[in-house]
Amino acid sequence: MSVFGINLLNAHTSFAANPFTNDSESISTFAENSEDDFLPPDQAFKLNIIAIDTNTLQAQFTVIPTYYLYHDRIKFSAKNASITEVNLPKGEIKDDPNFGQMEVYHHDFIAIIKLDNVTNNSVNINAGYQGCSEKGLCYAPINKVMSIDLPTGRSAPANATTSNIYNDDKTSSVLKSGNIWLIVTVFFGAGLLLSLTPCVLPMIPILSSIIIGSKKAVGNDKATTKLYSFGLSVAYVLGMALSYTLAGIAAGLTGNLISNSLQNPWVLSASAVVFVLLAFSMFGFYELKLPNTVETRILNASIRLKGGQFLGVFIMGALSALIVSPCIAAPLAGALIYISQTHNVVLGGFALFALAIGMGVPLLLIGASAGTLLPKAGSWMTNVRNLFGVLMLAMAAYVISPVATPFISKLIGYQHTTAIQFTPIKSVADLDAHIANARGKSVMLDFYADWCVSCKEMEKLTFSNSEVQQSLKNIVVLQADVTANSEDDKALLKRFGLFGPPGILFFNAQGQELKNLKVIGFQNAEKFLITTNKLK
Repeated sequence: MSVFGINLLNAHTSFAANPFTNDSESISTFAENSEDDFLPPDQAFKLNIIAIDTNTLQAQFTVIPTYYLYHDRIKFSAKNASITEVNLPKGEIKDDPNFGQMEVYHHDFIAIIKLDNVTNNSVNINAGYQGCSEKGLCYAPINKVMSIDLPTGRSAPANATTSNIYNDDKTSSVLKSGNIWLIVTVFFGAGLLLSLTPCVLPMIPILSSIIIGSKKAVGNDKATTKLYSFGLSVAYVLGMALSYTLAGIAAGLTGNLISNSLQNPWVLSASAVVFVLLAFSMFGFYELKLPNTVETRILNASIRLKGGQFLGVFIMGALSALIVSPCIAAPLAGALIYISQTHNVVLGGFALFALAIGMGVPLLLIGASAGTLLPKAGSWMTNVRNLFGVLMLAMAAYVISPVATPFISKLIGYQHTTAIQFTPIKSVADLDAHIANARGKSVMLDFYADWCVSCKEMEKLTFSNSEVQQSLKNIVVLQADVTANSEDDKALLKRFGLFGPPGILFFNAQGQELKNLKVIGFQNAEKFLITTNKLK
């Protein structure tokens, strides 16, 4: 995981330039594919690894035109050494209707691998990667083990290729430098960027209402001054900063525990509920407030004790940070993971404090301009409240999306996959047994994988078709799920000369494969019906 992001998984579209195309000619070209149209994986994707110095390797990927590799499926591990860093260039972003935006490589590229704790003159590298053909075939994950000889002597200066890659990511270089003040500056800049996101919006009406309502507790003359309202906003932001500072210190002490908890489904769900409650409060269904007795005591205490209201605003800021944190879970979790890896408590506290202050800059501006920029109370406030209510509902949807999306996907997947009742196949022996027990019926074997985009297209556009379902009614339909790419999965693919899914095979009543009906890659419902009708 990078410092301010979360790793993505899965695959990308196997359609050509436009994944949303409905062009019948484009679709029909997929139907005419055969295994001869696809290169073996070692020819479509070539990998060569060389040593630049004793601590740096260069992995050179060669990608044949009309094929592409997934950025997120490129992994390296090592024996006789530890890998501290893998630097990959930026790929192309392609939008897929099933898996969203995915980063891919259509052309040759170089990855830089940094080593540490090298114990030998050579290192064994286990490289994993996966790709697809634009014609509609997804290859099974590829794993290669290579022994790389390292140059003897001290590490040579990094060559131009290495230097260019690191210079392209100056933020990463600063974070690796260990300079605490540079790192704190980077975190402050990250906070400024986060302040431009909708995640900070829920704090604006909270702070505005505090500033406007402060007249009741302190008096009109004092409350309307810019200095006083700015002091309230400073107290609010410092309260918010306290929560993040404590999180940074805890991350330095406990490791990844806090960053993981931010992505816990229960935490995300609870935060989404809070946003919904706040939204309905903005819509005027009810008013969120402390009990009258408690509110009176706090008000009286703030009047008697100078600065008491500032303490209350400080606490409100700290609580607000807890509400908003799941909204920025991705960058915040990345920041906490980075801090947890340093095990530096001081750095953790300063870095997260700077992040919070950066996020609080718009709030400080609101406080400083309260006397001139905040309009007078009026009907406009109802519209603003409604607007913030809508935004908070949007925040609730955003926060809960990591939990809801997989659940919805499973429901959708269930509807598609159960349209045709496939019998799962686990091995070659399992397949032979089912073919033998077909009792004189024809057999269809479908090769499927979760990471296969064209398989998803077959489910949505082909197997969901009522005519296709009817044509398979008297056929034994089997499915080999090769998602895990186990030895049994590889054996099944190898038996029929397949590089990966989707692949659909047909067998006659005598159990013989009908090779002329083999389907490789995506095939739309119209073409697939022509294929199944040939079985009759």
